[in-house]
Amino acid sequence: MMTPAELEAARDRVVPDVVAEGLRVLFCGINPGLMTAATGHHFARPGNRFWPALHASGFTPRRLRPSEQAELVTYGLGITNVVARASARADELSHEEYREGGRILEEKVLRLRPRWLAVAGVTAYRVAFGDKRAKIGPQTRTIGETRIWALPNPSGLNAHWTLPAMAEEFARLRAAAEAEG
Repeated sequence: MMTPAELEAARDRVVPDVVAEGLRVLFCGINPGLMTAATGHHFARPGNRFWPALHASGFTPRRLRPSEQAELVTYGLGITNVVARASARADELSHEEYREGGRILEEKVLRLRPRWLAVAGVTAYRVAFGDKRAKIGPQTRTIGETRIWALPNPSGLNAHWTLPAMAEEFARLRAAAEAEG
């Protein structure tokens, strides 16, 4: 377990993306938490439900550990963030950071051309892309040929989404991605 000082030392670090061109789904977190920044592994906090939901939805044949994140590319999956810098909580980010992150994310998506961009956090999606009415699920907006899906935030702080409900939403995305080949 990391000490509070070790976690605090990770503040503002940038965690490298796990990406490749032409992915089926590029998952996009809000921004790295301190545990993620300290370990260099996305969605690393033990209470985060990203990895369990990914497996329960059928995206991966087994539950991957955050340290196995590079394996995602073999399944046509990747991970990035709306805002690159690490913080203890997403509410430490400014609206300007979200909007700038959305602009950078759009450039990244145009370059990498994933079939789907899955933003894990509908509020972050709303702010980053200026879509105040966005709801969980597929969006009408596209980035080039890339479709967008807003997923629930897998943080343990998002308690009104249970793991089974979250996995069901991830599975809806998986079915849509598979239906397109």
